Amino acid sequence: MSFDDYGQLVFERRDHGVLLITINNPDKYNATDEQLHGELARVWREVDADPEVRVAVVTGAGKAFSAGGDLAMVERMAGDHARVSHMLKEMSELVYGIIDCEKPIVSAINGVAVGAGVVVALLADVAIAAEDAKLGDGHVKLGVSAGDHAAIIWPLLAGMAKARYYLLTGEMVTGAEAEKLGMVAKALPRDQVLAEALRVADVLATGSQQAIRLTKKSLNNWLRAMGPTFDQSAAYEMLCFLGPDVHEGVAALREKRSPVWPSAT
Repeated sequence: MSFDDYGQLVFERRDHGVLLITINNPDKYNATDEQLHGELARVWREVDADPEVRVAVVTGAGKAFSAGGDLAMVERMAGDHARVSHMLKEMSELVYGIIDCEKPIVSAINGVAVGAGVVVALLADVAIAAEDAKLGDGHVKLGVSAGDHAAIIWPLLAGMAKARYYLLTGEMVTGAEAEKLGMVAKALPRDQVLAEALRVADVLATGSQQAIRLTKKSLNNWLRAMGPTFDQSAAYEMLCFLGPDVHEGVAALREKRSPVWPSAT
């Protein structure tokens, strides 16, 4: 199977069936625009279907893993029912694509991970983060509810008290803090993250494939059981894109000022 038709994901086939996937738009800190979001949504089906792939490792080019949604994309979505509906469909494909992919996925979180980036980072079967990486779900700071992955995975990884705190405030956690909270498997110095992710991938790729894949499938029933909660949170997020607060959220970010929310005045 060829991965030649991707523009912002770069693929490298390595020994033992390990596929290294690099999010590759470093000039914009790998921020998610419509093209990248679509590619992240469909790539896991193709990984799953490729008979030569045993394990996927995903990382970011340059200093970031993926620095959240591109503001221009957010502006195009705001108030646009057709775009919002399309994004809702892709969001489901991204989340369920990672959960249902039978091959293990390892994330090498080399820098900031926000938006769709943190979806991939935290839904991966094994997450390895740089100690100084910053991870977060900043939806509320944009004026939309925490959707995509947040409700399905943050309470399971960090516990409800911490999930409530970080999702309601939009504050970030470092990789070192994320390890202490149980959100990532390991936190290491930044220059060791990818090497360790590839080492883990080799362990998985040379192990009993059926045993490993069925173990993943069983464990992910915890996430499948939360599917209705995810579906609801995703719909709520998209509903907020049709309201007034998101316009103020984008304007405040662009103008580097505190927002004045229409819903809070």
